[in-house]
Amino acid sequence: MKDPLAFFFDKSRPFVIAGPCVLEDKGLALEVGLECGRVCRKLGIPYVFKASYDKANRSSLKGFRGPGLRRGLKMLASLKRSLAVPVLSDVHESGQAKPAAEVLDVLQVPAFLCRQTDLLTACGETGRVVNIKKGQFLAPHNMKEAAEKVAATGNRRVLLTERGVLFGYNNLVVDFMALPKMRALGYPVIFDATHSVQEPGLHGHASGGRAEFVEALACAAAAVGAEGYFFEVHPKPAKALSDGPNMVALGSFERVLKRVLDHDALNRRAA
Repeated sequence: MKDPLAFFFDKSRPFVIAGPCVLEDKGLALEVGLECGRVCRKLGIPYVFKASYDKANRSSLKGFRGPGLRRGLKMLASLKRSLAVPVLSDVHESGQAKPAAEVLDVLQVPAFLCRQTDLLTACGETGRVVNIKKGQFLAPHNMKEAAEKVAATGNRRVLLTERGVLFGYNNLVVDFMALPKMRALGYPVIFDATHSVQEPGLHGHASGGRAEFVEALACAAAAVGAEGYFFEVHPKPAKALSDGPNMVALGSFERVLKRVLDHDALNRRAA
């Protein structure tokens, strides 16, 4: 039987991971997932729906975290049936890996937790695809050890995601050399365009962001070369309950993605 997730490791075409930052409500998530799915089908690329059931690393205790593990996984299971696409969400604790794997196709290890051995091995032991986001504090070659913690479980279905590196306080920059450096480790590399324009903790109680630069950075990543692209998308980013300042407006998603894929196609033809 053909692996429905083989596209992650097929370098002939890119894939896209997109969705709202956090599960605000099922209706909004379904709206975003349906539109992102439509766009990706139109453009001929695989689509993975993303939304967090819990944002355990919010800047403030008052920040909206989402519905939590039990209710969130129930919502994601329903969305998976409705959208008929793979789903991805963040796993913050090793004890979450097993129940999350019963629903999710991809377990994502957040950037702040990318060195947590117990979490990485627990995710690897589920046999699910594991997407490790590179810590804002790590050099690209340091991701070799993170990936090997998952691979040591016998699960080599590992993805690595670039999302910028800390540059002083409240600011991230992208070193595009990180993409080929991480690809050289032997794992598919994803560029997270929306978190790369985040301004961590800028407002004290919340992070800021420069969403106007998402398209430019994603096009630059496509020119350098990546296997996949990651976007957080919302119908009204200014009203989003998490990460609004760095999200792509749903109405702009098709235009942004088409331009990125044009650059991706040029790079692949030149390779």
